[in-house]
Amino acid sequence: MLAQRGAMLAAVRSVVEILLAIRFPTYAGMTAAALALGACTPTTVPLAGADPADPGARVASAGYRSTIAPYRSLRPVAPSAWREQNDRVAPAPKSGQ
Repeated sequence: MLAQRGAMLAAVRSVVEILLAIRFPTYAGMTAAALALGACTPTTVPLAGADPADPGARVASAGYRSTIAPYRSLRPVAPSAWREQNDRVAPAPKSGQ
């Protein structure tokens, strides 16, 4: 039983060594490439306007608009003729024709 356990551990160790031998250079290469490309990034430019952290900076005023301003009560009403309702909401006819 102990011999089987030792054989299994040896087999697993050999597979892990092979995988690490293949993957380590790949990871090392990706890390080196990331560091090299990170050094190529441009430096930041100063802010074009006022510093946003300045509490005395001027800002546009905030206006208030109601979210329910165009509200109309739409309670049930007695039915009316559909043609009259359509005529009320239809665009005005063009006078040039």
